[in-house]
Amino acid sequence: MDLQLFLERFDHEGMVVLLEGKRNVLPADESRLVSLGALLAGNTRHVIFRSGNASGSDALFSAGVATVDPTRLQVVVPYAGHRNASNVAGQTYSLDAINLAKEPDVVYESRMHVKTQKLVDRYVAGERDRYALKAAYILRDTVKVLGAEGIPPAAFAFFYDDLEAPETGGTGHTMQVCRRNNVPFIDQRIWFSWLGQES
Repeated sequence: MDLQLFLERFDHEGMVVLLEGKRNVLPADESRLVSLGALLAGNTRHVIFRSGNASGSDALFSAGVATVDPTRLQVVVPYAGHRNASNVAGQTYSLDAINLAKEPDVVYESRMHVKTQKLVDRYVAGERDRYALKAAYILRDTVKVLGAEGIPPAAFAFFYDDLEAPETGGTGHTMQVCRRNNVPFIDQRIWFSWLGQES
């Protein structure tokens, strides 16, 4: 996959592309994440970019997209008001507003994250204590990929991963949801080489 092929396959009406990854970004890589967001937004006309509004990768990718067109940036947040001061997206979806009883696929995929499986069950049952709220982040990550009522699914994803401990934590969960649901994705081992390219 290179930039030109990505544009040919995914710059179409209705396509949603994830831009996300680890909260801890190497200082030398920070500008690269901003650059990728700007490169993709500047070379596409139709793609809607989606993030989780977390610090680190999400914020850096989003900053790049927002320099070009914030109206094509959307975020899915674990609860209303999450990091509101740093939200630069044109559209925000909150997990609070999603009826999870009508989203069995989201619940099923979220339960695949073994560490939070019981917390997901508690959250879906309506519990909102500080432990159950940890499940909101995993559910949010699943919705970013699968979508929900009124939220279209993702078609492709770009990740910034920890290459020394790949596919772990929430980022790893999101990558695994992509893999199980045939959503193609790449990480920085590929997209670093795209920087500086124009279509």
